[in-house]
Amino acid sequence: MAAGAAALAVAVAGCGTSSSGSDSGSGDGKTLTVWLMDGSAPAALTDALHKEFQDAHPGVTVKYEVQKWGGIQEKLTTALTSNTPPDVIELGNTQTAKFAAEETLEDLSGDVSALGGDQWLAGLKDSLTWDGKSYGMPFYASNRTVIYRTDLFEAAGITAAPTTRDEWVAAIEKLKAANAADPDFQALYLPGQSWYALLSFIWDEGGDVAKQDGSAWTGALDTPQAKAGLDFYKKLVDVSGTKAPKDTDEATPQQMEVFGTGKVGMMIGLPWELAGAVKANPDLASKTAAFPIPSKTAGKTAPVFLGGSNLAIPAGSQNTDLAKDYLKLLSSKKYQDMLAEGGSVPGTSTDTAKLATNPVGKALAESAPNGKVTPTTPTWAAVEAGQNPLKDMLTAYLTGAKSLDQATGDANAALTKTLAG
Repeated sequence: MAAGAAALAVAVAGCGTSSSGSDSGSGDGKTLTVWLMDGSAPAALTDALHKEFQDAHPGVTVKYEVQKWGGIQEKLTTALTSNTPPDVIELGNTQTAKFAAEETLEDLSGDVSALGGDQWLAGLKDSLTWDGKSYGMPFYASNRTVIYRTDLFEAAGITAAPTTRDEWVAAIEKLKAANAADPDFQALYLPGQSWYALLSFIWDEGGDVAKQDGSAWTGALDTPQAKAGLDFYKKLVDVSGTKAPKDTDEATPQQMEVFGTGKVGMMIGLPWELAGAVKANPDLASKTAAFPIPSKTAGKTAPVFLGGSNLAIPAGSQNTDLAKDYLKLLSSKKYQDMLAEGGSVPGTSTDTAKLATNPVGKALAESAPNGKVTPTTPTWAAVEAGQNPLKDMLTAYLTGAKSLDQATGDANAALTKTLAG
């Protein structure tokens, strides 16, 4: 899910097929082709959804096709420009602006209310808005929380999860002191290039990575707020004594594998990363919990990147009305609750009661309303897919290769150039 929001690669092998003819919104032997991504929706949800939809639309068959994230952008590009695109597609929320700008998605501005728009989280709504219009509906999201070892907290005398940055730093110091005899112990595992975590600190300072002027975007990494966010990141690295490489992100090595060794007190991660650690080390199942990334301001949580997916209707769909009915059904509380039960932040419902039934889900539910997304511009994909200036900036500053001003200035220039296309 994280990768889906973050860096969606894409490529194709054939297009989905829709039935030809005018769209009356009813049966007549029509086929509604739906592309969802691997791992996005549990089979129990899609089985129930498709049965209910077909029962309500006699004569209509849902052709459900599960796609792989690898190569999906090229596959979508090919499919959306064909004469027979699928009728409903799932897009990573950092991808949506690209296809909206290419005019290959249906404008759903007039359908927002029917799709539960009054319940959409602000960050998710931003991700599907292009040029003032809405080109889809949120499907699901997830965000990073601080995953921690409850037993190690207790042994170190930490009686409550941190709720501010200062409390977080204090907890790190207590964990270090309590485990000083173990040279392999890391109070916080924090890779040098975890730029999604950096976003939280920049946003918490009131800054951003880029700013918009009309249709143009320019970098904002050289602002005092962005510098303060980067400086706090370095503080965490320094105080924790993390052994993570400073020139790679959380995927190299996989931080869930490091956490699974049992030698780590905390990591900033996603639910699936905790699941991976527990799979490798089942003893962790009863010894882990999570809390929202703390803010510098008491009583608040830090803003978090909402990684996830949107659902859209291709502009070339020959079954637009049926596709809208499909989205309306999926946006209903019944299916949004099923997404929450599966551990995702529901896209079209602010009711997270089903999500907050365990400590990790509770942390997700608490922080999601304060979620944000990366700049909604087609050129952002090139930032993530190329030589990411935020990663370069982090490594340069953390290793001492560049000063704070030099690292942020160089990264800002590179970011502005990339955003200009």
